[in-house]
Amino acid sequence: MITVRKAGERGRSAHGGWLKSAHTFSFGDYFDVRHQGYGNLRVINDDTVAPGAGFGAHGHRDMEIISYVLEGQLAHKDSMGNGEAGAQYSGILRPGDVQRMSAGTGVRHSEYNHSSTDSVHFLQIWILPRFKGVRPDYEQKHFSAEQRRGRLVRLVSPSGEDESLTMNADASIWGGLFDEGESSYSVLNPERLTYVHLAKGDLNVNGLSLTAGDGALLDGESQLMLSEGRGADVLVFDLARQ
Repeated sequence: MITVRKAGERGRSAHGGWLKSAHTFSFGDYFDVRHQGYGNLRVINDDTVAPGAGFGAHGHRDMEIISYVLEGQLAHKDSMGNGEAGAQYSGILRPGDVQRMSAGTGVRHSEYNHSSTDSVHFLQIWILPRFKGVRPDYEQKHFSAEQRRGRLVRLVSPSGEDESLTMNADASIWGGLFDEGESSYSVLNPERLTYVHLAKGDLNVNGLSLTAGDGALLDGESQLMLSEGRGADVLVFDLARQ
């Protein structure tokens, strides 16, 4: 069974003129009992932040938080020291960059638009952790357009397979870019859930046409076919049932 979540059906919020968000699942002031997440996937927020603005320092715990930048530059700082001068990770994210933060026992972080002239557009994703109370951790990595062109590349996984980021969750995330003439076929485990989120462009998913912001839940399906893309930037989630 395939259930489509249309972009226009998502929850919407705006804050002070500096933030516009579309919520695939219930978040903040947006609540819909029918849309509380799928499996262990809890949040997909499609955020656009005005130049120089952003989220001040705030706390999280026991959640896997992934950021995926579509346009612009996002600046991250946290209580682990990431984003500070001399840190292992700069905290500056650009298109193709993926960030994974394990909140664990507790972490504080801020996220700001690094540009004073252009907006930043990114996805923030929350996935329930496999183990609670772990030590907070952080990674970021760039996946080039060439790597993702016409195929799905593993971005985040439980054990860092295929040089992906490592996540404390029973889930994996793939990403790909598709234009006309490019396609991808994947075998799925029908005992798990697969969620496809189209971040940009147009794409055919198992015979269904999706446009930017649409999502599709594949429940009990044994295959995934992506085709007929036009400027498509897509994420595919392999999820545990909860």
